[in-house]
Amino acid sequence: MSCRVGFVWETPQHFSRYIEDCGAVCEVVTPHMLAAPFFRGQFTCLIIPTGFGNAKYTNLLPALRASSPRIERFVENGGNLLVFGAAADKAGAYDWLPFPVTYAHDFHPAQVRCEKGSPGADLIDDYDPDRIECDGSFPSHGGTCLGVTGSADVIIGYSLGKGKIVVTSVHEYPSREFLKKFCCQGEQTVL
Repeated sequence: MSCRVGFVWETPQHFSRYIEDCGAVCEVVTPHMLAAPFFRGQFTCLIIPTGFGNAKYTNLLPALRASSPRIERFVENGGNLLVFGAAADKAGAYDWLPFPVTYAHDFHPAQVRCEKGSPGADLIDDYDPDRIECDGSFPSHGGTCLGVTGSADVIIGYSLGKGKIVVTSVHEYPSREFLKKFCCQGEQTVL
């Protein structure tokens, strides 16, 4: 099976190379491509990096909102979706997801606790869990908590159809093992 990851951003980033170093083929999907009704990329995973909600970095949020039904179908049909922090105090930054998520922007190092063997623990496996950079938390959401700092959720999961969604405010690259598993366990699905 081929691991094909759609990295949603305007240009290639170092993160794209990191994904490829983890064994997946990575294709940059620009906001214009994502919002275009004729675009039909096939991926096992989509990654929305940190800063997607901050207009200083990108104009991605309108494209995510316009593509919300397609993204939902992608996950239902077996694709996995990894979403990072919006990096902006913007109400509704996650309103394009198929479940409710409220985000509070607050950049800080934190002790992150996860249940051993959970996707949250796998995501931070390459780091010292006592001091991980986070760019916020999720005070309310309709998912399952996979990682917490104090009483604030910082990693959440949600299953939809045959696919999975992980939303995190951890401001670090996910561990190599997490990326290998998460990106390659999804089914190659049309976006």
